[in-house]
Amino acid sequence: MAAGRAKTDGAMDIKMFDVDGQLLRVGIRHGNSNRPPLMMFNGIGANLELAAPFMAALEDTTGIIFDVPGVGGSPNPIFPYRPSTLARLGKRLGEILGHDRLDISGVSWGGGLAQQFAFQYPSVCRKLILAATAPGVTMVPGAPSVLSKMASPKRYTDPGYMRSIAAEIYGGDFRKDPTLINRHASAMKGASQYGYFLQLFAMSGWTSLPWLWMLRQPTLIMAGTDDPLVPVINARMLNTMIARSRLELLDDGHLFLVTKPKQSAEMIEAFLRE
Repeated sequence: MAAGRAKTDGAMDIKMFDVDGQLLRVGIRHGNSNRPPLMMFNGIGANLELAAPFMAALEDTTGIIFDVPGVGGSPNPIFPYRPSTLARLGKRLGEILGHDRLDISGVSWGGGLAQQFAFQYPSVCRKLILAATAPGVTMVPGAPSVLSKMASPKRYTDPGYMRSIAAEIYGGDFRKDPTLINRHASAMKGASQYGYFLQLFAMSGWTSLPWLWMLRQPTLIMAGTDDPLVPVINARMLNTMIARSRLELLDDGHLFLVTKPKQSAEMIEAFLRE
């Protein structure tokens, strides 16, 4: 494990951890709450720095996020993985950090991992937050032109390309404020092409729909009303299938955690305090 400097201003303390033979680059936002920490699974191709505004906006919650293997600063895995593999890595990372209970959140692609974690480790996951996500291959998709742009790793390897398509694929505030696009693009470190392929492969054929009704964690489902990638109907589907869930809609697009970090953090922490 590489040492890192402790942060006291809401910024993340970033270190490398060896988790059962897989090196993971981990960001920890230190809080002072006695609640379980919030572990976040990021979107496809996204490095942990993209979650920094949200983590900094948390008031007293400890936040944990890691680059999945092949993304950001985490090296490629030896073998391809499935959502169950990453759920196990997340659980083991929590144990290494001294936590046997976690609140779990997931954004977009990472929302599938969050659902898998809650199902796979019901005694570890206390509460569940699903943001801009869907139940896997059974989702109602966005427009084909939007999905084709999302499927390419070029948006994470070429900041100029990202700037050119961000408003179309993310919607919401990205349509109105060009500075948001520049800020988002400058924080990207991205995935290798192999790492991006592994993330696409991991979710191929995966769906949570057969067992969503079995989830018993209190669940907050968040969705943007102008989300070209994951239309709101997917959030309504999750809300219908998960027994102890509620749905909150935000007047924004796919990346409301990035564009509205303070509002999102306040909503999530209010839910965690209940």
